Amino acid sequence: MDFNLTIEQQQIREEIKKVCKEFPDAYWRRIDGEKAYPDAFVKKLGDLGWLAALIPEEFGGTGLGITEASIILEEINHSGGVATACHAQMYTMGTLLRHGNAEQKQRYLPKIATGELRLQAFGVTEPNAGSESTRIQTSAVKNGDRYLINGQKIFISRVLQSDLMLLLARTTPYDDLKDKTRGLSVFIVDLKANQGKLEVKPLDLMINHHTNALFFENVEVPVENLIGQEGMGFRYIIDGWNAERILVAAEAVGDGRWFVERAAKYASERNVFGKPIGSNQGIQFPIAKAYANIEAADLVRYQAATKFDRKEKCGAEANLAKYLASEAAWEAANACLTTHGGYGFAVEYDVERKFRETRLLTIAPVSNNLVLAYLGQHVLGMPKSY
Repeated sequence: MDFNLTIEQQQIREEIKKVCKEFPDAYWRRIDGEKAYPDAFVKKLGDLGWLAALIPEEFGGTGLGITEASIILEEINHSGGVATACHAQMYTMGTLLRHGNAEQKQRYLPKIATGELRLQAFGVTEPNAGSESTRIQTSAVKNGDRYLINGQKIFISRVLQSDLMLLLARTTPYDDLKDKTRGLSVFIVDLKANQGKLEVKPLDLMINHHTNALFFENVEVPVENLIGQEGMGFRYIIDGWNAERILVAAEAVGDGRWFVERAAKYASERNVFGKPIGSNQGIQFPIAKAYANIEAADLVRYQAATKFDRKEKCGAEANLAKYLASEAAWEAANACLTTHGGYGFAVEYDVERKFRETRLLTIAPVSNNLVLAYLGQHVLGMPKSY
């Protein structure tokens, strides 16, 4: 097994570093303070083709794998940025590329590749279902040549910054099903065409992710926008979920490395009681421990990405990578904040901003407790724990 990046992968990392240098800490500090969307940064990535990384070359993309996509997102966070502003366009490809038909791919992928269309929204979570996704109630009722969507979604990000959204909706009532993972379908929703029928209510959160509550009232979706077979959508989005977990793991690794590097630098330069604070084991060892855990998590991230790219089963590895990386990043965040002391709470040091961002990753896109439940039941064979 070769643990070294290929020359192409190394070049990708270096190119993303160059882009990120054009958007320094001050840029992200301003975006966060204004609760704005980083349009200039996202446009730059799109213009250079990086957001089309997973789109096949025949549709105008670069035809890279999840491994390369994860390097892109990792380096954005490692450079002090926020990859969540654009990561959905990558992980939604797990569903669209593997289960969309030829006509859907030809209709949407070339325009997504050029940036003419943005696919940055993924509508799954509902207020009354939470993590129990098979309990969602938003309905899609077929009416002639279209489906009518009615219901509510919560914590759906970047809807106002997107042209398209992947939506999971119920096409068969829950009580009519023996297999509760059936009866859900995935649709491509044209957000611009449904203005007025889809109410978007922005949510004020501790993180700047442009997150919303959505209210659907007879939102029309043409039958040709159904992805795959009706009722099989839950299985389709699992591919998207595995991709999402791998990419989020990479983002967490990027965050973790940012925290470790900032903490080590500050600990070496800050002098108290006549010596660098990093010469004290109480400061140095937590940083070193966080570094060790980040590096270990990174290996699992690459294992999961490799299996995904080979189209092998990777649910256990994808979940494990997300768990280990997010926990390690959170550990690094705490070590970094402690190292900086009061200065860690000062906006100008950026620690508090990244601290808020990385805390989310232990909870979303999947709670780490649910990851442990998955590992316990489906990997270790123990009884269901919830």
